[in-house]
Amino acid sequence: MTAPSVAPADAELARLETAVEAMSRNLVELDQLPARQELDAATLTGRTAAEWADASVAMAALWDGFRMLSESIARAQSLRAQRRLSDSDRATYVHVVLGPSILLSTTTVPLAQRGLLGAGQVTTTCSPAELLAAMERSFSTAVDVATRASEAWQRLLPAAGEVADALQRARRLSREAGAPTALLGQADRLLGDLTGTLAGDPLGADPAILQRVRDLLQRADAERTSAAELRDSLHRRLADARDRADELDRAEREAIRARERVDGRFAADRIATVRAVNLRPDLAAVEALAAAGQWALISPRLARWSREAGERLAALAAVRHHNDRLLADRDELRGRLSAYQAKALRHGLGEHPRLTPLAERARTLLHTAPCELEQARRAVDAYQEMLTATIARDARS
Repeated sequence: MTAPSVAPADAELARLETAVEAMSRNLVELDQLPARQELDAATLTGRTAAEWADASVAMAALWDGFRMLSESIARAQSLRAQRRLSDSDRATYVHVVLGPSILLSTTTVPLAQRGLLGAGQVTTTCSPAELLAAMERSFSTAVDVATRASEAWQRLLPAAGEVADALQRARRLSREAGAPTALLGQADRLLGDLTGTLAGDPLGADPAILQRVRDLLQRADAERTSAAELRDSLHRRLADARDRADELDRAEREAIRARERVDGRFAADRIATVRAVNLRPDLAAVEALAAAGQWALISPRLARWSREAGERLAALAAVRHHNDRLLADRDELRGRLSAYQAKALRHGLGEHPRLTPLAERARTLLHTAPCELEQARRAVDAYQEMLTATIARDARS
């Protein structure tokens, strides 16, 4: 009988060796995972307790599997290291690497459950590849549970803390205003239920409860806020909007001046522009609503106006910055060229036949309108490179 080829086993052994090396690092990292330590330290309940129990079994199985897989690899390596393999050794080696060579468990069959010819023990075996696949599933299970629980804590605990602070502020304001607190009591009970669940069962906590609490706080705030408070708030916001409108006018003028500084000096497609927008009529419409006492209609329109004003300010600032940058870049290139020419003079290269044309080209590009910045930058760089090379060559000669 021909002995089996060892080539497939060699390839599989190499794969297993690489896998075990990566596995050892990942198992240690899993052991040290903060999320795992938090789950182990917590008194878990509900869904999280059930899933973490399964994950803990999976993690214990991982270390058992790592030990068995390492022992199997060591046995295979020992066989393969022999100077000469007999046919029997080859068959054993191939079986160890590719066959069901790993003993997973041995179970004793009670006599009452055996037939006359039945075995007293039942063994369960698998190949290294099958064990590795099972371990990958166990690892994914453990990491998945730990990660989801940790993410739930990290996401919901700070959010619950913020809502608790908002609830505390709402209680204080309600006491000061003598407003009803029934909605706040309902919000407090809901938040208490959520935080109680979250402590031991992050996977079972319902994030939607936080929004329900926020909704209750908003309703309580609406009950507490009087019409006078609303008017006062909107008056302040209108004053801020008028200040913002003045700021927009100043920004518009600055953007226009920045454009005027670059008009004709650079190509039109390089100059930034911003479309003309006048937000003052919209603000005047909001102020007309205020004069008519239509306070309920003002807040959303004023919020929209403020958002558009902010966007307009940002656009004007971007235009001004872009156009100012064109001049700054041109002036920087002019300064660089002057510095390089001064350096050339110090080295006696002021009338150099190769340098002078390059300097003149750069100077022409930088002092001709419209200025092509990219061409000018390349010309200055070319002059610098030629100057550096010429100085170095003269130093060697």
